[in-house]
Amino acid sequence: MQERVKSRRYDNSRRQAQARATRAEVVDAGLRLFVQRGYAATTVQAIADAARTAPATVYRLFGSKRGVLAAVLDISFVGHDEPIAFGDCPEVRAALDEPDPRRLLEGFARLCRQLLDRSAPVQHVLREAAAVDPEAAEVLALVNAQRLEGQSRIARALAARHAFADGIAERDAADITYTLMSPQVHRIFTVERGWSAERYQRWLVSALCAVLLPPASKHPRRR
Repeated sequence: MQERVKSRRYDNSRRQAQARATRAEVVDAGLRLFVQRGYAATTVQAIADAARTAPATVYRLFGSKRGVLAAVLDISFVGHDEPIAFGDCPEVRAALDEPDPRRLLEGFARLCRQLLDRSAPVQHVLREAAAVDPEAAEVLALVNAQRLEGQSRIARALAARHAFADGIAERDAADITYTLMSPQVHRIFTVERGWSAERYQRWLVSALCAVLLPPASKHPRRR
């Protein structure tokens, strides 16, 4: 009896590993096809073919093409397929805990650049698809709401440190951060103007600090 129980547990573990591998293949295929063809032109059949699985498997794992897109975005944001939200990542928590306002913004500029390096292509596809596809529009609205919520945490952290320049309120800071750290601005610099990721990150730090914080002479950096 014990041997049979062990066998069933092993088989279940192997099935879970296979399901996770198939899920990763579908997400990779979805990312490639969404970027190459666009969201509307990419079918579940095409995703299944590229992932070397059956359409029924795609539907079982993700529910719909929109579910594949949501998974592609989630993994692009976090950088892995672990069930953890970007805002709960240790790197985000470390940046929020940084007592020095400039270093806090430096940390988030680095995180923003890393996230957009991974996700900007599919976010661009999503924005284009949202103009004509109701499903994509719903996903975009959710992504934007989550982004505003996450970047508002930066404004709250600065407000808690009484770090704002004169005339900057917390809500203004959230709007400014949401705009400067947007995938649209990232695309303008890194795609349209050909900036490197490092140059974009340096600009983002300078822009955030210049707009949100007092002049350096009034708010010296901690050493």
